[in-house]
Amino acid sequence: MSFLEYEKTIKEGDTVIIFLGHESMFPVKVQDGGKTQTKYGVIRHSTDLIGKQYGSKVTCSKGGWVYVLHPTPELWTLNLPHRTQILYSTDISLITMMLELKPGSVVCESGTGSGSLSHAIIRTIAPTGHLYTVEFHQQRAEKATEEFREHKVDHLVTVKNQDVCKNGFGVTGVADAVFLDIPSPWEAIGHAKEALKCEGGRICSFSPCIEQVQRTCLALQEHGFTEINTSEILLRVYNVKTISLQIPDLGRAAEDDFTAASDRGTQTDQDAPCATNPQQGTVQFKSGVPLRDMVGHTGYLTFATKSLF
Repeated sequence: MSFLEYEKTIKEGDTVIIFLGHESMFPVKVQDGGKTQTKYGVIRHSTDLIGKQYGSKVTCSKGGWVYVLHPTPELWTLNLPHRTQILYSTDISLITMMLELKPGSVVCESGTGSGSLSHAIIRTIAPTGHLYTVEFHQQRAEKATEEFREHKVDHLVTVKNQDVCKNGFGVTGVADAVFLDIPSPWEAIGHAKEALKCEGGRICSFSPCIEQVQRTCLALQEHGFTEINTSEILLRVYNVKTISLQIPDLGRAAEDDFTAASDRGTQTDQDAPCATNPQQGTVQFKSGVPLRDMVGHTGYLTFATKSLF
């Protein structure tokens, strides 16, 4: 099993996603003779998983069933073991686009954390790119290295355990893009500039506080970066539902127009975008209404370009 290449059949040692519902799923490492307990009963790895195809519907011991999914960076983001706060797909998608990542890109990242962004970057830059990721905490660096090896992407990533603000990324003039997710990104701007290619490149810094953004932008200006801008993503979910409104009384002419339009209509109430009920004087139609509670601030994304001059 590899996060980069889809495989049809589940094998021992694979990491699979057990899908109980959109709000309930978790990763499992498949082992011969292993068992996994769910609210629907036990899943026996030897008989229920090994040899089955990804996407299979598996019946548990209590009669309930689950789906077994092939892992992707998006699913891993939702199910990974949290060692730190992580970036989610909403921010990751903008980072990938604004850093102009593509197959073959070389990227420097700090810090690695739980590896959410790292997996997304590796999938984007494969098969010929490379990720240099720096993690200050030794145990987190070791765990990330282990996960990359298990997910068979270790040939595309180099994990280093060091302080990027003091020691940099360990590479010079090779990166197309740099990403910083550290408490004091302004202290690493000089090292990020050294890591970027001489012909230029893009940099992104993620910070939860606006004071961090201000100091980072000043450091970017001091080191000659251009096109400095900061974005914030707020995800707004809409609830689509049917609502009813009264038909306004616009006089006889409006009533005649309404009757003529009804005679010409050929759509059924189910097919039409709105349904009328003349007897009750109301009209029904679909409407999108934003939810009362909205996911709040996650962080600020500051982007800049290394100047050629």
